[in-house]
Amino acid sequence: MLGIERYDIPHTMGSSHGSTRIIRRAQHEGPNYVPLVERAYELWRDLEDQTGRDLLTITGSVHAGAPGTDVVANAREACVTHGIDHEELSALDVNERFPGYDLPAEFEAIYQPDGGYLDCERCVTAHVEAAHAHGATIRARERVIDWSETSDGVRVRTDKGRYEADELVVTAGPWTAELLPSIADDAVPVRALMAWLQPTEPAFFTPDRFPVFVLRDHDEGGYGFPVHDVPGFKFGQSGERQEVVDPDQMDHEPTAAEEELHRRFAEKFFPAGAGPTVALRPCIQSYSTDDDFVLGRAPGHDAVTVGAGFTGHGFKFASVTGEILADIATDGETTHDISAHSIDRL
Repeated sequence: MLGIERYDIPHTMGSSHGSTRIIRRAQHEGPNYVPLVERAYELWRDLEDQTGRDLLTITGSVHAGAPGTDVVANAREACVTHGIDHEELSALDVNERFPGYDLPAEFEAIYQPDGGYLDCERCVTAHVEAAHAHGATIRARERVIDWSETSDGVRVRTDKGRYEADELVVTAGPWTAELLPSIADDAVPVRALMAWLQPTEPAFFTPDRFPVFVLRDHDEGGYGFPVHDVPGFKFGQSGERQEVVDPDQMDHEPTAAEEELHRRFAEKFFPAGAGPTVALRPCIQSYSTDDDFVLGRAPGHDAVTVGAGFTGHGFKFASVTGEILADIATDGETTHDISAHSIDRL
């Protein structure tokens, strides 16, 4: 088994950096995501056992929104459909229980106790360590130039060599369109920003007192975490779909306007976390046309499998989507229900 990575392991050029990524059983994206995330939890714990690394921290999760927004209703539907333990909370309930929050009085919320975060760089390292332990070779700082399918497999050409294999799995994130132009419309690279601010009340933003959150108002939204690794309250502000970029030409320097946008979000909903800026880091997310994942055999190919279009929330599923792609590459199918994410729907 050979893995080829264009950058370092881990690196900061995609969607797998910035210390933390949310994992949650309450899937407001749809009930069909719940069985996948349940398996992802199992596999992350298995990876912890294999490598001896702490990867997943449980904090609980909060989905909160203004009346008329769908994030709370959708999270509730996912929990009810799959019998997931959860609580219905008012804004006052949330603010009193978790004083780092300052939600407007009209907000409603769903609290689910099993949510938390993954240490994303540590997860990447653990996966590579586990691959090494099973005999794999991982080659970093090596760029794939092109590939071709043959009668008995594939050939891959990089800037450092040529390789032949029975199967090829493409998980190139923002560079998917470069390697698989046929699905370019379902792997659109979008620039996003992560912010860390120094809390004025640090005790409110520890993992035992501050659940991860997904929040929607009528004209803005965001997600966030307790303090971990970087000395600040981490969050991202999200409104309309952000700037589509060329991943090779993207500006990696945050602007003053982006900083101010994020500061206003924190001051509005988490004022005790809105102290001085600690860090601002961009990342690239890849969006599909319907915001669901793209998994399966690449169109027109018998030995090429692709995972793409993870739409800003794919990292929590990396353990299970890896299992799915391995199933398809080795057996031609998977026992997981990926009907909502199958490349065939496109």
